[in-house]
Amino acid sequence: MKLALGPILYYWERDSVFNFYDEIATSPVDIVYLGETVCSRRHTLRTEDWLEVADKLSAAGKEVVLSSQALIESESDLKTLRRIAGNGKFMVEANDMGAVHLLSAAKVPFVAGPHINTYNPQTLGLLAELGAKRWVMPVEMSREALVHMQAARPAGMETEVFAYGRLPLAFSARCFTARHHNLPKDDCQFRCMDYSNGLTLKTREGQPFLALNGTQTQSASVYNLIGELDAMRETGIDVVRVSPQAFFTARILKLFREVMDNRLPAQTANQQMAKLMPDQACDGYWHGRPGIEQSYLAAAEDAA
Repeated sequence: MKLALGPILYYWERDSVFNFYDEIATSPVDIVYLGETVCSRRHTLRTEDWLEVADKLSAAGKEVVLSSQALIESESDLKTLRRIAGNGKFMVEANDMGAVHLLSAAKVPFVAGPHINTYNPQTLGLLAELGAKRWVMPVEMSREALVHMQAARPAGMETEVFAYGRLPLAFSARCFTARHHNLPKDDCQFRCMDYSNGLTLKTREGQPFLALNGTQTQSASVYNLIGELDAMRETGIDVVRVSPQAFFTARILKLFREVMDNRLPAQTANQQMAKLMPDQACDGYWHGRPGIEQSYLAAAEDAA
């Protein structure tokens, strides 16, 4: 299996982004996804900057994929999408069907991202016909459902699983972070930059429930499938994705690599990761249960 780093989902300072990818260039990751997928108002980095980062990571031996925005709202968004699709050098992750059709029309191979609703073999087959070479399993899908998808997977299609990070659950034309600060979306003052791992939303009982990330809603809990890597290997998974966070991403990638290479027990890695995560872990969706639940640690404790 290969190890991938997904696109940064948060709004970080320009220098922080460049410093982050300088560190990633020496990390044990095989594939790096780059670009703004959440909000077009976030522009500390332009397309030219992302291409510059892509060149540096490619020179460091990484496979680079340029990710498209998940919610296209304007002509300027379309202009950016066309430029990404026509970059002529790097593969593109399509995160909406408009991007899929644009890439298909240009006969450019692409990755079908996690925001495309690929829940049955017929959809996967259609994406393959349109030019998809890899698909990312929707985060709500269970392992049992994935097994059925794998059985009908088109020849030459790779499968990628989102295995670590706050779950990207939904997008909206409304900016939740701006609304939290009583600001209109068009004058948001870029307040999401104040929350490098998202703004945690709690229930009335004080339990962390969701994370607000501009126009995106995430889980507050951190999806962590490091204990399921053997099961993924058995299921025929090709790529495992880690989603960036503001701190300790390189250390988390190192732990995933050590478990994947059988140099560290998954239970030990899980214990070490507990101190590196912005919130508690969850893995419910993988087991066909409510996403907020955590099964792996409970099973490990029972076994002990």
